[in-house]
Amino acid sequence: MNKTDLINNISKATQLTRRESQNALDAFTHIVTNTLKKGEKVAITGFGSWEVKTRAARTGRNPQTKQTIKIPACHVPKFRPGKLLKDQVK
Repeated sequence: MNKTDLINNISKATQLTRRESQNALDAFTHIVTNTLKKGEKVAITGFGSWEVKTRAARTGRNPQTKQTIKIPACHVPKFRPGKLLKDQVK
């Protein structure tokens, strides 16, 4: 499912117009993104939670040249599904 499909499904499920559904989805992603930028966690009970984790610096290998390279530490968003979501997907 891509963003357009998701917007169409939201529109059908909520009786909102496609424009209103797109605005709602855009607002949700904007809020989650800004909250993660602040270093805070976003949790939706039963669905899951997003948080920012720090990935440590490490060495890697360029597959084309086989040279060893240093990969710097970075911050990455992580999603952890909730119990209800895990149970529904089984």
